Amino acid sequence: MTLAKYVKAMRRQYNLTQVELSEKSGVGLRLVRELEQGKQTLRMDKVNQILNLFGSEIGVVQMTKSEE
Repeated sequence: MTLAKYVKAMRRQYNLTQVELSEKSGVGLRLVRELEQGKQTLRMDKVNQILNLFGSEIGVVQMTKSEE
């Protein structure tokens, strides 16, 4: 599952609009929209502000040889 799909699914699971998610996480509505649309370049700290509401966060993951 992509990050965009995860955030959208979790937002819907918690019955939040994009505006409500923006307000509760303390980030701008534009960031929420860009994240759900799959924008490739977003600030990791801001993304984590959103994910923290759902008990998640993004971080460094070790790549395997087939992913390099």
